[in-house]
Amino acid sequence: MSVVRHVSVRGRVQGVGFRAFVEHEALRQGVGGWVRNRRDGTVEALFVGRQTTVAAMVDACRRGPIGGRVDALYERDASDDELKLRRPGELFSVLPTA
Repeated sequence: MSVVRHVSVRGRVQGVGFRAFVEHEALRQGVGGWVRNRRDGTVEALFVGRQTTVAAMVDACRRGPIGGRVDALYERDASDDELKLRRPGELFSVLPTA
């Protein structure tokens, strides 16, 4: 069974390779979705896949890359409509800043 989860991460998460870290982990684990910077300094991501691998992605976001610092992570259920932001043909997309 697939789940779709949205996360928003605050802290030192821009300029430290956070999006590349999330993309690498997602592709390594076979999780679909997307990640992007937000103008307010946060990073947001959406993950779709098996419950256990999506949970592992959320945990990876709690840690972040070396050089990053996660002060807070907000998590919620997401909709399939939100997944449509992903680029066609890609399992996982790095999207432009929103």
